[in-house]
Amino acid sequence: MDRSSIIVIGASAGGVTALRTLVAALPDTLSAPVLIVLHIGAYQSELPALLNAAGPIPAKHAEDYEPIRPGHIYVAPPDRHMIIADGKIRLLRGPKENCARPAIDPLFRSAAENYGADAIGVILTGNLNDGALGLLEIKQCGGVAIVQDPDDAAYPEMPRSAARHVALDYSLPLAEMPELLCELVDRKEVVMSKMSIQPDEQKPETPENHAFERPLTVTCPDCGGALKKFEVGSIVKFGCHIGHSYTAEILATAQFEEMEKVMRASVRFLNERAEFCLQMAEQVRDNDPDESNDWHAASKQALDRAYKLRDLVEQDWITPETSRQLSLSS
Repeated sequence: MDRSSIIVIGASAGGVTALRTLVAALPDTLSAPVLIVLHIGAYQSELPALLNAAGPIPAKHAEDYEPIRPGHIYVAPPDRHMIIADGKIRLLRGPKENCARPAIDPLFRSAAENYGADAIGVILTGNLNDGALGLLEIKQCGGVAIVQDPDDAAYPEMPRSAARHVALDYSLPLAEMPELLCELVDRKEVVMSKMSIQPDEQKPETPENHAFERPLTVTCPDCGGALKKFEVGSIVKFGCHIGHSYTAEILATAQFEEMEKVMRASVRFLNERAEFCLQMAEQVRDNDPDESNDWHAASKQALDRAYKLRDLVEQDWITPETSRQLSLSS
């Protein structure tokens, strides 16, 4: 196996503990850089300090245009995608992917494009399936695809999703991962399940280079733009013209959350209308009883419909996207 020159790691729920455990067992002699994306959104992150306290390899939040140096850990800062370009780190406030910024897929995709067979991709604990597409692209470019054993992960959905869509090289408990990474970097082990596809034989399909299928009658939960579907291997993804992209499961979850938000907002508007109409009925009661009755009727109608809509929102809904995850994790 060619010498692997970069390790990229993605984690979500449960990721802080998993990353501290992993980093604690990596030696300071590791000759590859480690780039990490943890789903933190725009919130302040203390992850570099936690990793510095856990292990001997220096960790820091990445800086834009920073050169990538071996033996260092770079963490994606809040609200920025971290990618690799021309041997440097770029931090971009581009569209969210899979409802996340920073997201795992952009880092993995850029590692595949820039390092090819010298990239090692690792998916740790987390919900849903960000990182599956990026890990597939690393694999298609000849790199090494690794996931934490789902049975070993605090939240198994993310590594399990990657395992469904990618011909993995390794699926192993977190405790065994540091030794494996060192062996791969030091060329002490040969990967047995290399794919025959070379980077120039099949370019991974992305929203930028794929001819979209017909438009769907659904819109982007982030910006309201029209969504179109494309497929990468067995992964179905959706993207809008702004650049927001989702796997099918994450789109379904985001769509449902947006629908529930809109319906609950409608309940609030109906309650406000009922109150407004009641105030108007009292305002005109002495001067025009008939108009007051009309306002009272409008208030009662709005309140009745608010109750009906609230009951509808609070009913059980069929959610295959979450039901599948629960059945797989049980």
